[in-house]
Amino acid sequence: MPSIAKHNEVITVIIIFAVEPEQQQELINTIVEFVEADVKHQPGFVSSSLHKSLDGIRVLNYAQWKTLEDYKAFLNNSEIQARGAAKLANFHLLDSRVYEVTISLPESADLTISPGRLIHLGEFRMKPENQSRLIELERENVTIALEHPDLLSANFHRSLDGTRTMNYGFWQTLDNFELLVKEPKFAPVREYWQGLSENEFHLYEVVFTEPHE
Repeated sequence: MPSIAKHNEVITVIIIFAVEPEQQQELINTIVEFVEADVKHQPGFVSSSLHKSLDGIRVLNYAQWKTLEDYKAFLNNSEIQARGAAKLANFHLLDSRVYEVTISLPESADLTISPGRLIHLGEFRMKPENQSRLIELERENVTIALEHPDLLSANFHRSLDGTRTMNYGFWQTLDNFELLVKEPKFAPVREYWQGLSENEFHLYEVVFTEPHE
């Protein structure tokens, strides 16, 4: 099974599609077909993990490649890109960027990505000059978030272009997720990014991984 690379042994590509709920499964099936037929056979491919948002309006691909050069070679393969574009032409690509892991806590956490796991993805969009400061604040506040009894780990990623950070959080259950957005003790987690970035989050379930085991 894939896992979060705590020490940046790989580069991470986070690809997000916006979708109508009635098309969510169709998009997942289409991406699985493309990954199995083409992507997994490319030099440097490590893993692809598909997530469906619980509200039905997002599909997330958390992909890993050995090096940035491997990923660029994949992007520059015109034949494969043409096949992918044809398969995905009817779906809206919302965002696609290259990331590295900057924070992964607690140290003892199980970071395996496997079907059925529940994920909170916090998306932070900022000007490049604000990214470093935001990462500092994320590091300062992550321990507060981890006081939530159901949050298993927080894994912050920074985009190489400087315009994003992403918090990929593993959850045991989402039944009590609202504590994070309502309880006073978590107020710093809800506020530290204000003035530096725009924030949005969605809750996901992992539905597919390649490799499977």
